[in-house]
Amino acid sequence: MRSMRVYVTGSSGFVGSHVARELREHGHDVRDVWVDLLDAARLRRVVDGCDAVVHVAALYSFTASARELEAVNVRGTRNVIEACRAAGVPRLLATSSCATCGPVPGRQATEDDLPPAWELAVPYKRTKLEAERLVLAAGGVCVNPTTPVGDGDRAPTPTGSMIRGIATGRFRAYPRIGLNVVDVRDVARGHVLALEHGHPGERYLLGGVDLTLRELFAAVAVLAGRPRPRLPVPHVAIRASAALGLVNRNEAILARTPAYFSWTKAERELGYGPGPVEPALARAVRELVLPELLGERPEPDDRKEDETDDQHAGDDVTAFLGGVGEQREHRARV
Repeated sequence: MRSMRVYVTGSSGFVGSHVARELREHGHDVRDVWVDLLDAARLRRVVDGCDAVVHVAALYSFTASARELEAVNVRGTRNVIEACRAAGVPRLLATSSCATCGPVPGRQATEDDLPPAWELAVPYKRTKLEAERLVLAAGGVCVNPTTPVGDGDRAPTPTGSMIRGIATGRFRAYPRIGLNVVDVRDVARGHVLALEHGHPGERYLLGGVDLTLRELFAAVAVLAGRPRPRLPVPHVAIRASAALGLVNRNEAILARTPAYFSWTKAERELGYGPGPVEPALARAVRELVLPELLGERPEPDDRKEDETDDQHAGDDVTAFLGGVGEQREHRARV
């Protein structure tokens, strides 16, 4: 495909930085200047002259108010759509989430599925689904990453915090659920494939391998030279902790059902094919554990408000995995 001029929102975040890099490696001319999603006028100016917009940025938080999540995730997405329409940008690709496709108890979820109604009580999840529907109705394409892992998760995302907790030996237990885990570099390649070959109005799950949290925690522990967490935590205990205020209520809701997903559609229609996830886990462990050992735990840079995307990285991963007391506010604002 010919080279395109592409504007990428959220390009300094975990997934967004990989997407911008992958687009450049495929010969596309990438614009990645930061613009507040709520600044409709500036959005229109920055997308003017572009052949495509890749909208990665969002607010990823289980603690932000529903009003704030609605403003950024829904109104911000609407502003991006309107900016594309006003500037005549012919292609729009949005990074949605596996969370808008499931999970479905007992099997892998697909693009034909929706999350269970009880999970839509979580404002983040509800606003991501609404934003996705806006994009699809406008003729855009959505990609739905599962749980990306790898290098560059410096803020970190809830997934990165989970990996760091396991690798440093703080997490010694695991919930009885599972996730679909994927290399963030494969997710970035999936974005490029969807931009170049995706069909308008369609969504594509970008996944990797289904792992129980027992398997995932063990793999991370082995990479870090730590004992494997061996204590399973039933969901009833997580719910009780949430009732006592020890665990975030929204995260407890999402810790109920294994979140497994199929990426067959992306393979069939886009040529997507992820590699093994172990190298990505190894990169994540190296990057997240070394600062921890040196006493230099990275914190988000408030000057980079689009340090995010990662709003999409592991939407069904809870920050408290492994034990009460390790939670922190996981919040990314673009």
